[in-house]
This record gives sequence, structure tokens and C-alpha cells, in this order.
Amino acid sequence: MKSLKALLAPLACVAFACGLLGQALAAGGERAVSGPQAHAAAAPASHTAGTSTGGTSTSADPRVLIASKIPGARPEDVRATPIAGLYEIMRGNDAAFVSADGKYAIAGDLYDLRSNVNLTENERRATRLRLLDQVPESQMVIFGAKTEPHTITVFTDVDCPYCRKLHSQIAEYNRLGIRVRYMFYPRTGPNTPSWTRAEEVWCSSDRHAALTQAKLGETLHVKVCPNTPVAREYELGRELEVQGTPAIVLANGDMLPGYVSPAELAQLLQTVKH
Repeated sequence: MKSLKALLAPLACVAFACGLLGQALAAGGERAVSGPQAHAAAAPASHTAGTSTGGTSTSADPRVLIASKIPGARPEDVRATPIAGLYEIMRGNDAAFVSADGKYAIAGDLYDLRSNVNLTENERRATRLRLLDQVPESQMVIFGAKTEPHTITVFTDVDCPYCRKLHSQIAEYNRLGIRVRYMFYPRTGPNTPSWTRAEEVWCSSDRHAALTQAKLGETLHVKVCPNTPVAREYELGRELEVQGTPAIVLANGDMLPGYVSPAELAQLLQTVKH
């Protein structure tokens, strides 16, 4: 499935504009933006789809029109934003904002400058959790008991050096109350040695031991079996825009792009609200 970026190409964040946004966020408050941007930030919540400002029903729902412009999109995938006349659509972690008349689109994130909150990232968190909830734990390799106070989901590559470092400390993560759910994400893609090793781990009689062996660089003399979850989990990782491994998803939907030590992660998890 093509990403929104591909469908809306070549729309992208210009470095200069992104720099100005960063300065605005650093300054905080509505005073950080002037001109049309300020009016947009202060705009009231958008009207309910299908109604006009005068309360008279319109003949068309803007969400239907917008969805018709983007292949594969459904009206229910389109959401109103706090800015009147601007709608959001997400595909995986990819976000775009489209005008109610379907004529204009912006690729990027929407920020509330008053609270310095990335509203699009809030949607990404919800999307990550929704998609991960659709994967049964029977399709994961899990280290730690369900009774642990914290659970993380890790997209892992058996040949990734920092994935191996994380796994070498798996007992310490568990000791600190962190349950680790592994999902396969061979960075090199299908038909590569890393992909095959991931499938061999899954097809082993003892997946926990096999994963540990694979991460130690040992050869697994296992015949690949049919219907492994490797392809499905790899595609899920791509949909969630996993850029590297390990990619750690927390219980609130945050995704940490890289290795975090057991002590640092335990401290961070104490502050996570979900």
C-alpha cells in the first residue's frame, strides 16, 4: 500500500519552513506566530461535517470528497482538525491535511502552539497501539511474565548490533519489571540472510533459546516452516515507519528509535502515562 507521502508527492516540509516552526515551538505561545499562521492557530474548532456556519445542512460531507481524492481512503479515515475547514488523514504514521474542498493538501504535523503539543504525534501513538493490538501475542517472542508492571514491544533484527546488545541484557530488563515482546523486522528485507534467520527462530522448537542463539551469531540448523509471522510483522513495521532497529514501542504508543539501557528505560517508564 502506497504511503500518503507517495500519493501526495512532491509535497514535503521545506527546511526553511521547518526551521521557523521549530523556532515558534521553542518560543511557545501564540506570540511565536504572526500573520495568517496566527489566525489559523487561533481558529475555532471546525464545524461538524455536513453543516454550514448558518446551521443549514449542506449536500455533501467534506470527508467523502477528500477520501475520493486519495486512493484507498475511506470517509471514516478523514478527521476534522481544530482548524476550521482543514481535515486530517493518516495512513500508518504518515499524516496529511486536506482542505474541505479537496483542492489543497499539506504533508506534515499539526501543532497546538498554545500548549506546544504535536497533535499529529498523538494520533500516531493511537495508531501504533491500535495496530499492535491486532497482533496476537502468540505471534510474538516474549521474555518476561504478564505480571510485570511494564510491557514494551520491540521490532528487532537478529543481526542488528544494538538489537543484540539489548537482548544480552534481557534478564536485567525483566528484573526491573519490563516485559519484552519481540516482533521481527529484518532490515534487509525479504530473501536475505537476516530474514531467513528470523524465520528459523520462529520455526524452532524453543523460540526463546533460538532467538538468543541467533543474536549471538550462532547458526540455527532449522528448516524454515510455512506461515511464519515475519512478513506480516515486517510490513507492520514499515507501516509504522520503523526507521531502524531496535524500535521500542511503549504502552502509551511512543516509539523510541534505538537502544535504551535497562536502567534508563525503567526510569523513563515510571513517567509514562497510559
